[in-house]
Amino acid sequence: MKLENERQLIDQAVAGDKNALETLLCSVQDTVFNLSLRMLGMIPDAEDATQEILIKVMTHLSAFRQQSGFATWVFRIAINHLKDSRRGMFAQHPLSFEMYGEDIASGREADVPDMSGGVDHGLLEQELKYACSNVMLQCLDADSRAVYILGTMFRLDSRVAADILEITPEAYRQKLSRARKKVAAFLGEYCGLSGTGMCACGRRTNYAILTHRLDPAHLGFHQMEPCAYGEIMACTQAMEQLDDLSQIFASFPAYRSPETVAAFIRRMMASDSFETVLAGQGVPQ
Repeated sequence: MKLENERQLIDQAVAGDKNALETLLCSVQDTVFNLSLRMLGMIPDAEDATQEILIKVMTHLSAFRQQSGFATWVFRIAINHLKDSRRGMFAQHPLSFEMYGEDIASGREADVPDMSGGVDHGLLEQELKYACSNVMLQCLDADSRAVYILGTMFRLDSRVAADILEITPEAYRQKLSRARKKVAAFLGEYCGLSGTGMCACGRRTNYAILTHRLDPAHLGFHQMEPCAYGEIMACTQAMEQLDDLSQIFASFPAYRSPETVAAFIRRMMASDSFETVLAGQGVPQ
């Protein structure tokens, strides 16, 4: 979300204005949540990371020199936090394209009985598609994953993405090209959404339920409010061009951050420790 009076709000927040600070944090909470979701793969892990990142934004705000936009600076803090994260399911249980492909090719979904519990099969299939896309991204190393997400889902111009990652635009484009090739090779062989892959979400819903990858009683993606990436961030006029297979990921929705994030911001603003936390600003990022 683009803030019209960004500089004024930052100055007011650094001076201790809680309302200004809350406005700044609320303006980036959806962007941070979606970045966290794609980087970590699981909704609960993304919620936790979003809260941690927003605390970092708050406590480092006085160190922001406003040489770039506020959103770009927040992206940088978030990316560094998420790349270094050692928490969450996939930090404890790393994935690779080889492991994921073997699971798909194994045919283990055959003969699994109906485990839908009466939940509409179309809903389960769509939930699995969204969940699988996030899990698939975990097969990339953290650096490649960040590059792929910025270029394919947020579709940031190479100059903006390079500024966030603190590399040159040329280096960013090279990294993005390599990441796209890895993802495209996997999609082409294994994912039915590519038109050539062997997997189909509809065939694997019962297996996903059996292996606790899908819970018919808790469809997390369907419980969130979808939106477009353009609604949650200030897009640059020059957006990254997509190849056909990257478009699969770009077509998936972004999401409004869960109410838990907004409630966290409200609690933080109202807490007795707020002044102490704000006084700790200025720690170098």
